[in-house]
Amino acid sequence: MPLRLNAVLSCDKANKGEGGVCVVGRVRLGFANLTIEFVDRDLALKLIDEWAEKSTFPVQVIYGPEGCGKTAWLLQSIELLKDHGFEVVYVNPINRLAFAEVSINSLREEFFKLVKEAIAQSALARIAWIAYNVVYDVIKATRGKVAVIVDDAFQVIGVKESALYVKALLNLIEYPPEHYEKIVTIAATSEGVSRYEIGRHRWASIRIMWNMPKEGFRQLYEQLPGGKPPFEEVWRITGGNPAMLESLYRVGWSAERVLREIIARKNLHTFTSSLGPGDREVLVRALEDPDALMSREGIPLMNRLIELNLIINVPPWRDEYLWVDQPPPEKDEELGIGKYVAWQSPLHREAVRRVLGMPG
Repeated sequence: MPLRLNAVLSCDKANKGEGGVCVVGRVRLGFANLTIEFVDRDLALKLIDEWAEKSTFPVQVIYGPEGCGKTAWLLQSIELLKDHGFEVVYVNPINRLAFAEVSINSLREEFFKLVKEAIAQSALARIAWIAYNVVYDVIKATRGKVAVIVDDAFQVIGVKESALYVKALLNLIEYPPEHYEKIVTIAATSEGVSRYEIGRHRWASIRIMWNMPKEGFRQLYEQLPGGKPPFEEVWRITGGNPAMLESLYRVGWSAERVLREIIARKNLHTFTSSLGPGDREVLVRALEDPDALMSREGIPLMNRLIELNLIINVPPWRDEYLWVDQPPPEKDEELGIGKYVAWQSPLHREAVRRVLGMPG
């Protein structure tokens, strides 16, 4: 079962990205009925290079806004890990994606057979455990370099089981069935609630990936054909979020249509109607300063906004070692970024503003 995103090499293995990162081939990705080339994220790829050299400990859990580009980065990372000699298993249950570059044919065939069965039965949570089991068997059979990448699985397996799954990945590192040469374990999610459950334990290193930096986002924008709004306007309303760019392109650059889709998908009219006067007042203040939520009266509301994937709670420090790729600025009022809290994109903030009936 091949990847549905048609990942293919598009440059020579000798190519080097910024900072000396070996870009073994830019994968090509489906994007709004187009096929585009992976761009930017050189610091994030350098991190994969480092993990491949020394293994990961503990499990690396990557968290970030919906549509910030985690999946694209992970698909590019597969090529980099393969170039380092790793056997790689990747699953994304939400998008029904699975990939197994393993040397034992019987294990690869069994993996795809079980994944197909799970998809046919709509048992998407099972896919994450199928990946775990095959990696366990690959370690036992090869004793070599093994990587497991589990993308957007926490939403389907649930908060409590997400923590147990991370512990199981840690057990692969600490108590493998056989000695291995190196291991890389990565789990990525945009689902915010499980972050707190996982963070209660010492099983994972949690890092945040933010939306694309401006110049990298410009490279993505420039790949889109046809007439389009000026780049600065697109940047201002998306904040560098690739999924928001894709949504705008799909609907002929109508921000109004994208806003209505966000409002309907997240049922924001019902959400705002449920708020008491105090919460509503805090939410209005958070439209201008998201850090208004970082208060005793604001934290319960913040947790609800996190559940809706409208905001994320971010580390106050912008040291690069805490992040995957470039961190956001400490404060950017135009994009809705505070020191402690950030709207996932300006369009997410505008959708809430619209439902509250506040002027733009």
